[in-house]
Amino acid sequence: MSDTDILRIIDDGDQPGPDSAARPWKIAVIDDDPAVHEGTRFALSDYSLNGRGLEIVSAHSAAEGLALMREHGDIAVVLLDVIMETDSAGLDLVDYIRNELKNETVRIILRTGQPGQAPERGIIVDYDINDYKAKTELTADKLFTSLTAALRSYQQLERMVETRRGLEIIIEAAPTLFDFRSMQRLAEGVLTQLASVLNADCAGILVLRESGRGKEGFSILASSGSYSDVARASTSTLEGELKAIVEEAFRQRRHDFLSQRSILYIETGSGREVVVIMETPRALSETDRTLVEIFAGKLSVAFDNVILYQQVQEANATLEQRVMQRTTDLTAANVRLAAQWQLLQRANAFKRDILGTVAHDLKNPLAVIMGRTEMLKELVGNATAPTTDNFLRQVEQIRSATSRMAGMVNSLISDAMADALDINVRKERVDLVEIVQSVAEANQPTAARKEQALQVRAPHRLMIECDADRMREAIDNLVSNAIKYSPLSGQIDIVAAEEAGVAVISVIDRGPGLTRDDMSRLFGRFQRLSAKPTGGESSAGLGLSIVKRIVDLHEGSISASNSASGGGATFTITLPVS
Repeated sequence: MSDTDILRIIDDGDQPGPDSAARPWKIAVIDDDPAVHEGTRFALSDYSLNGRGLEIVSAHSAAEGLALMREHGDIAVVLLDVIMETDSAGLDLVDYIRNELKNETVRIILRTGQPGQAPERGIIVDYDINDYKAKTELTADKLFTSLTAALRSYQQLERMVETRRGLEIIIEAAPTLFDFRSMQRLAEGVLTQLASVLNADCAGILVLRESGRGKEGFSILASSGSYSDVARASTSTLEGELKAIVEEAFRQRRHDFLSQRSILYIETGSGREVVVIMETPRALSETDRTLVEIFAGKLSVAFDNVILYQQVQEANATLEQRVMQRTTDLTAANVRLAAQWQLLQRANAFKRDILGTVAHDLKNPLAVIMGRTEMLKELVGNATAPTTDNFLRQVEQIRSATSRMAGMVNSLISDAMADALDINVRKERVDLVEIVQSVAEANQPTAARKEQALQVRAPHRLMIECDADRMREAIDNLVSNAIKYSPLSGQIDIVAAEEAGVAVISVIDRGPGLTRDDMSRLFGRFQRLSAKPTGGESSAGLGLSIVKRIVDLHEGSISASNSASGGGATFTITLPVS
């Protein structure tokens, strides 16, 4: 590219305006027709926007245009021909600019001499371009209009990009500023971050006034650039113009942006005042000023944070003594709690040992007795002597007694397991109706001896997730209690159903019901209720507590109520179906 390819617009006025030194807008003309380049330069020979002229760079093929875009990263607008080396050379270059160079700010205006070759609507949708014109319709006025709109759009995008860059720096700097623990380090960090926000080499000085508004005592905390030689120890080094600027800033208490000097005023929540003087190589834009003001707004908290940190350090010195005293008291309390915990552990261990001994010492002889009675029953069944009935009655009494003792042992074992911390349930998909029916069948002989009617009402099938053995134990306890406390020839109902997504099992007896005192201690351990067994059965007072423990492990609930018609109690278990 030769120097003749660059057109620079110079203001011919007698007095140059304030923006005459501003860099021109750079636009690229990429077209294989030399006449297009000449016509474009002629049409835009006197173009100016915001006091800035044009710098036109040219390329005569898509390949040259690719190299041009790589070399000039500050091109604002591209006037691009669609058809050059190939029918889609221009469109391929658009794709390269957007996707390979990642240039999203440059404005692209497509120009074509064959508008029917590529439909305008399809190109607008498929390619990230900003305008599409036929060369025949781009008169000087329309070219001026399209270019002006594109440059304004580019200017707004550049401001947005610069704003985003500055905000990202501010956001990243905020945690760092809040981590400083001394005023001097914080002040040095402020000057460094301000230079980063403005993306320029800046000279700065930061002054703090501690003594309050209206007084002259202030100190220099940090300096940089051409101010690096300013001493930080005393105010005597601030003389002449610099001292006057600082004093005026404390008096006016506001920001002041001059051509190449910016003065920031910050007042902290604790009443301290900070003045920052920044010398920049260029005048700050509106975007720069906005970013500086946002950054300055964060500094008040940062300076107060340092003050609070110093105050906290001082408070910690006295707090440590209080903490030590409190720690001594807590240590003594922990020693007492540890001693009590040891006593409880020994008591629980003693209880578990007792339960284990009972289970071990009683279960073995009971097994022998049960085995012997089975043998006697078989022998008696084969005898023909007249005393057979007497033998059978004695054997049946032995079996009944041993069964009751076995039940008590099983209750004690279950209670010991319920006290274990690591007890859990093994859930699986089971038919609840099958469990209910098996419990009813197992208890049928006991109910028959008391001439009681045991009736089951349940659907054909009710699938839930539960531990089948544990759930069978819980339902069996409720049914056994119902048989135990129901009168002779009474009726006991076991009802299973699904209601509103939960499984409900109810055991209904015809006994004396529950008193108010019974309700208050219903599911406690070793609690015997007011009702007496109707067949002389024994009770350890553990059954209902075991039932509640099992139901709780299944995330269900159990409740009890008296029959509304009078006489009898209803125990209801509610379980989630899954």
